[in-house]
Amino acid sequence: MCGRFDQSQTARHYANVFGWTDAVFDSESGPTTNAAPGTYRPVMHLQDGERRIDDVFWSYRAKWAEGKVPITINARLDKLANRYWASLVKRGRGIVPAEGWYEWTGEKGHKQPWHIHRKDHGTLYLLALANFGSFEENRAEAGFVLVTDDASGGMLDIHDRRPVVLQAEDAALWMDPTLTPQQAIELARQAAVPSEAFEWHKVSKAVNRAGADGPDITQPIED
Repeated sequence: MCGRFDQSQTARHYANVFGWTDAVFDSESGPTTNAAPGTYRPVMHLQDGERRIDDVFWSYRAKWAEGKVPITINARLDKLANRYWASLVKRGRGIVPAEGWYEWTGEKGHKQPWHIHRKDHGTLYLLALANFGSFEENRAEAGFVLVTDDASGGMLDIHDRRPVVLQAEDAALWMDPTLTPQQAIELARQAAVPSEAFEWHKVSKAVNRAGADGPDITQPIED
């Protein structure tokens, strides 16, 4: 599960860090430490050989699935080979660059948020699937989801699922259209950055409110 993430740098910053200095931008989204579903966020992808960073709606449901499948924000790695995700795995692979993401522990009404990030504080390259086309009736037709997998190690104490994160070179390969869907899925399974590369700390419950923003909400708080 990943219900919020920290994307506190500009799209151009992420492009430069990734080496995409020639990227084409269609992104007006500003940095945020609390990106929430139902907002437009910059997603990196390749289109007709062109490196692009486009604002995409975070939430997805295929047009044909309205009334059959709920709108979702994540896609399970172990389900990517099924019919629902097949077209996106083939033509809609993207990367969401970020500084971290949030998970919650505790009982409903008393949930404690945690900020999860790399120990070296490097950029995270979160695997995404998106319909980079247009929509006719509902914005979620042209949205994106983050790919998640089972958590492992100490991260299980925070949540049993986590977004799949790749190193930069593997993230570039994930977006390569010459990679078959089967190869892309196997890459996600085999090359995911391990739990040992991450650390986490408690943050203010202000992050629970969609729209709350600013660097203060990412700062660690005392137990």
